[in-house]
Amino acid sequence: MVKTILVSVLAATWLLGAAAQEQMDSGRHIYEKNCVACHRKLPVSLENLFFNYLLKYSSERRVKEALRSFMKHPTKKKALASEELITRYGLMPKSGLSDTDLRKAIDYYWETYKVFGKIK
Repeated sequence: MVKTILVSVLAATWLLGAAAQEQMDSGRHIYEKNCVACHRKLPVSLENLFFNYLLKYSSERRVKEALRSFMKHPTKKKALASEELITRYGLMPKSGLSDTDLRKAIDYYWETYKVFGKIK
């Protein structure tokens, strides 16, 4: 009985881990294809933009909400880029990603640059 429970728990853990890894791989692909491709042309890195969002919104939930809101409906008021950057490069166009893909890309972006749990 104990062996059956242990094997079941281990199998479920492995399946959940595999699904989480697949989700991250999908998010990485979406992020690199749609975000990095455009932002590499700018003089401000995605890492710097991430820290601007983190400084302003402070929590994972609020950062992700602000990013999602801005990418779906970009406005100067929502932008955290400087006025000079916006004048020179323009405001980001509205994202054409589905809600699911946008969420995956933002989740991957968060996992890539988050500082929580990395500072020792």
